[in-house]
Amino acid sequence: MNQPTHAVPVMEPPSPLRNTRLMSGIDQALSIKHNNLVYDLRAAGRDVVTLSLGEAFFDLPLPNFDELITTGLHHYSHSRGLPELRRSLAKYYDAQFGVPVDADHELLVTAGSKAAIYMVLLAILEADDEVILLEPFWLSYPEQVRLCGGTPVMVPHDVSVSDLAGYVTPRTRAIVINNPNNPTGHVYTAAELRDLHDLADRHGLLLISDEAYNEFIPPDQEFLAIGALDPEKRHTVTVNSMSKNYGVSGWRIGYLIAHRTLVDQVLKINQHLVTCAPTILSAYLAENFDRVLDITRPQIQRTVRMRQEVEGWLTERGIRTLPGTATFYLFASLGGSSLSSTEFAARLLEESDVSVVAGIAYGASCDRHIRISVGTESPDRVARGVAAIDDLIRATTPGAMALNSGDRPVPCSTQRE
Repeated sequence: MNQPTHAVPVMEPPSPLRNTRLMSGIDQALSIKHNNLVYDLRAAGRDVVTLSLGEAFFDLPLPNFDELITTGLHHYSHSRGLPELRRSLAKYYDAQFGVPVDADHELLVTAGSKAAIYMVLLAILEADDEVILLEPFWLSYPEQVRLCGGTPVMVPHDVSVSDLAGYVTPRTRAIVINNPNNPTGHVYTAAELRDLHDLADRHGLLLISDEAYNEFIPPDQEFLAIGALDPEKRHTVTVNSMSKNYGVSGWRIGYLIAHRTLVDQVLKINQHLVTCAPTILSAYLAENFDRVLDITRPQIQRTVRMRQEVEGWLTERGIRTLPGTATFYLFASLGGSSLSSTEFAARLLEESDVSVVAGIAYGASCDRHIRISVGTESPDRVARGVAAIDDLIRATTPGAMALNSGDRPVPCSTQRE
């Protein structure tokens, strides 16, 4: 007699392409995602006024690598960075900011300051350790903390540095600041930095300062490096970028300054992830360190002046910005617009061919703002972008009185010096 048969369910093997729980909680960098869309639109023939790129365009001579005297240019170099470049960077921080640096043990050059910040976090964080981030923060900070298994603790933008103690818990391991700040251009005062150092001392925290825009300071303003208040580097890490300050963002050259104990830990990560910064580019920067700065500094100051001029244009139109004087960014309020920052940025691009970055990328308390970058477009194109921003704010503000473009103030200058 035949026995009844039962169908055996076929078990599908798990997909090797499945997302991990960690990666499911990580978003793309919103500014980079947005700019990738801009690149695609430009490739399709759209004329986009790009106020979203996080860099400044300078006129730089094409490098002549034939003139370099460093040997082994096509090969690996020291994983701490070329010794000549480390010595130049150590001298720079000592001469410019009074921060003594041992080039052999307290400095590491790697493939961009972004990688340097991540490797520092990876070296110090245990699972569920907390890192305090001040909004508006540079948008990769929280995701880098999460990638290291940590928990970002966001501080709303209207909270004073002197009130940060309320965000410290037994799990707090570090505080990250961006000075000067991207996206506001705020430069931390000596009093604010002292408060941060005091907080780090009281609670045994690491204070990480991203100083990637330190050259983008108005001539009448002083920049105080975080390390100047902790010359022994007991609790201070400085991260910086030659890419930003030298106008070579695509070269990916960044560095960190810290106590030798921490640098030795980061060195191991650098060796396993990067090996070394690009040798031929490092050699060029080492051999032309002062020359490239001499070329870029006048252009940096021109960009900073442009930032101040655009701030005036926004003010004339009644568009407020969060306080700041440095960098080439402005963090502009959406005023009475009914749109979220994401909706606003999307409509501005689609309807006016103007790209900005949604403020939500820089923290939940920043959703009523957009980031405007003035480093890559001519003044007349920036003015066109500002007018489009104003038009969309007015068009999406309930009850706002519509004005013709001829009724609005016109920027005083649209010519570079």
